[in-house]
Amino acid sequence: MSSVPGWANVNERRNLPPALAVSTVILGIREGKDGGPDKLCLPLVRRIRQPHAGMWALPGGPVETRESLGQAASRNLAETTGLRPSYLEQLYTFGDIDRSPTHRLVTIAYFALLNADQVGATVQYENVAWFDIDDPQIAQMAFDHRKIVDYALWRLRNKTEYGQIAHRLLGERFTLAALRGVYEAILGRRLDPANFRRTLKSTASIEETDEYLAGGKHRPPRLYRYAGHGRDPLQVDTEQNN
Repeated sequence: MSSVPGWANVNERRNLPPALAVSTVILGIREGKDGGPDKLCLPLVRRIRQPHAGMWALPGGPVETRESLGQAASRNLAETTGLRPSYLEQLYTFGDIDRSPTHRLVTIAYFALLNADQVGATVQYENVAWFDIDDPQIAQMAFDHRKIVDYALWRLRNKTEYGQIAHRLLGERFTLAALRGVYEAILGRRLDPANFRRTLKSTASIEETDEYLAGGKHRPPRLYRYAGHGRDPLQVDTEQNN
């Protein structure tokens, strides 16, 4: 339910108290086309009403009276995309006076990570689609949502030292080559395989297992896992977040 009365004209809406909404940047990794590098991608929703009808936007919506911000983010994601991430991280508050052309709108932005299996299994609604992060179609998004996406990318790139990034985007077990592909997709540049291997093997948050990736034509690569301890800095309890 919108917090902006439908009877108010444009001038009246501009003088109403700010409306509160949530938007979420959901990032995942999918294989590049024709053997190209893996791509960082995200789902967007095509707006079906004004303002910005027909433009792509982040999934989100208003905060209901009796729900926390985290609950609002989870509910809006489920309603608009069918996605239900296991965690949401609160990203930033966006509240520039003129970010909406019709009324004052304050948005609490969240972001989450999905592993490759979750990305591949996502239900595609008519007005929901996945885009590579560098797709020119999303250079212009509704409201200031491209600014929110860029902020989420900045935050993610400053978290790449956390082993949880691998765990969230790749799952329980992964090869070092797959992990390097994730880092390259996040950072937007190639990494030297030998240097990357030495760096990762020296970190306490990643450890090798006794398992190997089966099914290839060559010697199967060893599988690794995230071995960090303590509270996951990406974990947010959506029941308590407010």
